[in-house]
Amino acid sequence: MQALIDQVLNELRGAWRFRRYALAVAWGVCLFGWFVVFTIPDSYMSSARVNVDTRTALSKAVDGLVVNMDVESQLNLVRQALLGRANLEKVAQQAGLDVTARTGPEREAMLNSIMARVEVALEPPMTRDPRIPNTLFRISFTDHDRQTALKVVDMLLNSFVEDTIGSDRNGTASAQRFLKEQLTDYGRRLADAENQLAEFKKKNLGLVPGDEGGYFARLTTETQEVKRLQSQLGVANSRRAELQRQLRGETPFVPPTETGSGGRSATGASTGPQDTATRIQETQSRLDDLLLRYTEKHPEVIATKETLEALKARQREELAALRRGDPGAAAVANASSNPVYQSIQTTLNQADVEIAALRSQLADHQRNESELRRLVDTAPEVEAEYARLTRDYTVTRTQYNSLLERLEKARLSGDAEQTGVVKFNIVDPPSASFKPTFPNRPLFLLAVFVVGIGAGCAVAYVMHMMRPVFSTSRGLADMTGLPVLGSVTRSWVEKYQAQLRQGLVRYAVAAAALFVVFIVVVVVQQPASRLLRQMLG
Repeated sequence: MQALIDQVLNELRGAWRFRRYALAVAWGVCLFGWFVVFTIPDSYMSSARVNVDTRTALSKAVDGLVVNMDVESQLNLVRQALLGRANLEKVAQQAGLDVTARTGPEREAMLNSIMARVEVALEPPMTRDPRIPNTLFRISFTDHDRQTALKVVDMLLNSFVEDTIGSDRNGTASAQRFLKEQLTDYGRRLADAENQLAEFKKKNLGLVPGDEGGYFARLTTETQEVKRLQSQLGVANSRRAELQRQLRGETPFVPPTETGSGGRSATGASTGPQDTATRIQETQSRLDDLLLRYTEKHPEVIATKETLEALKARQREELAALRRGDPGAAAVANASSNPVYQSIQTTLNQADVEIAALRSQLADHQRNESELRRLVDTAPEVEAEYARLTRDYTVTRTQYNSLLERLEKARLSGDAEQTGVVKFNIVDPPSASFKPTFPNRPLFLLAVFVVGIGAGCAVAYVMHMMRPVFSTSRGLADMTGLPVLGSVTRSWVEKYQAQLRQGLVRYAVAAAALFVVFIVVVVVQQPASRLLRQMLG
């Protein structure tokens, strides 16, 4: 560490030999640098802040009823328009910035300069609510003349507000004109589509798809219905055949039961017409009584037997007639109706009615199926054409209704803009400080002073490196690698010591003068700079 300190001290001693050159360089650099700083023109910044309020009471009231305006996008477009060439030329002309620009390149350079000095940006608020859009804009302009800067910012602010409102109104009016033109066109197309669809329905009555579906859907339905009815008819015929078979196995009437009364009264006399069975029963009873009294060869017994045989033969004929279902025979034989036979007959009658109904329905559906199959080459084409007409009509009607709704919204939006959906609040009017924003001359003067001193020190050190000396015997030994046997100390006489002190005093005075000049130029930098720039024109 001590060796490093000794080396640094040796270097400083070597550079100290050229202190006069270092001071001269420092004076030269400082004077030239201060002159350059004084010639830099002042720049004044004028700025204004405007807030675009889109959350007015009217905007909340018409929310959903009018076209939602993207105010931020419009403001961005207006901000870009402000920096456009046409607007900047108008601002330059009104502010008098184009006086010196006569040729094309000069005007282009002037416009580029103005564009570089204009700033229109969103200013971040102190507190940020993500639900509220940031619409606080800051417009600023920098110029060498304070009044010009104020005038340019004022014109930009007015243009910003007027162009934003004007773009909204012009955009709404253009939208309404466009929507009206489109609505008229689509209205004509919708009427044509309706007429074509009506004429097509009249021309192809019965072939146009309805609620029951299209051609193939109806054909499929009729085919399935025919198959279903055929199946039901087959089941009904099978049931009818079975009922007929059961009916053939039953007799319509039941023979009368044998009773002991025989149709006679308590006195044994006949009470009226009697059937054959009753008479047989009575004749048998009479024969039994006669046999108790007479022999079989008695004439009365023989006559009674012959009567009984005749009655039995008659009964057999009546029973045969009953089996055939002869109602007259049933009345004569006093036979009652068979309930099983009657039930089967009723069911058979119902089956006949059901079969007749099924045959009628089957015939209708078969006829419809035949008619549909006959149209197999015509109906699909009609349906395809009808689908095309319906599709065109639906698309045209949907577009027409959409345009009509948008036109109404555009009209409401125009009325809302007339009333004022967007409100401009000028937070800070155009203003500019009397103190220039650029350059910061005290800082620049200090920087020049530091650079001048650094340049002087650098010159002294470079000269020391070019003309090195050894200030100590140790340094000589380290450099040559040889031992130093001894050193001779220089003795200063009184005369040379006085000269050395005077030189140091003069050097200190020159260095102090440089510092004093630095303080003076810092104090008088504003008027001195203005005076110098006036002298230089």
